Amino acid sequence: MKQIHVKKGEILQKSGDVNRNGYLVISGLLRSYSMDQKGKEHIFMFAPENWTIADAPNTHNSCHLTIDALEDSVVIIKDKTLKKTTDTQLLFNRIGVLQTRVIMLMSSSAIERYEHFIETYTDIAQRVPQKMIASYLGITPEALSKAKGDKMRRQ
Repeated sequence: MKQIHVKKGEILQKSGDVNRNGYLVISGLLRSYSMDQKGKEHIFMFAPENWTIADAPNTHNSCHLTIDALEDSVVIIKDKTLKKTTDTQLLFNRIGVLQTRVIMLMSSSAIERYEHFIETYTDIAQRVPQKMIASYLGITPEALSKAKGDKMRRQ
């Protein structure tokens, strides 16, 4: 495992690269995303401190996601070809978050997804632009503003 410093905006992995690494965030903030055929960005995941981020295809296939730094960051590169892992609980935690997210995208309202985002990523809502949060939630920035307004009225 190798620790590196990554500047804001730096790309660690591009869609189409051969996928061999995962990244453990020591400090800073990373994200993974894909671009559709119309050039619209779809954020798959944020990775703040102590989160791991990677693309899932096996190590011989091209990756689907681009991973970049939203802030100056320090990360540990984790070679996915290594057979032994010591952070199984981190992996299970990440799988749990992603499973909940997929279920919510299929069946929850925008306000429920936003509330879950705030619970899951308590410290990053102020660190990323609202359009990125909207992309992660699968809604427009306007729908996010409405959901936040609805949340404020309910309180």
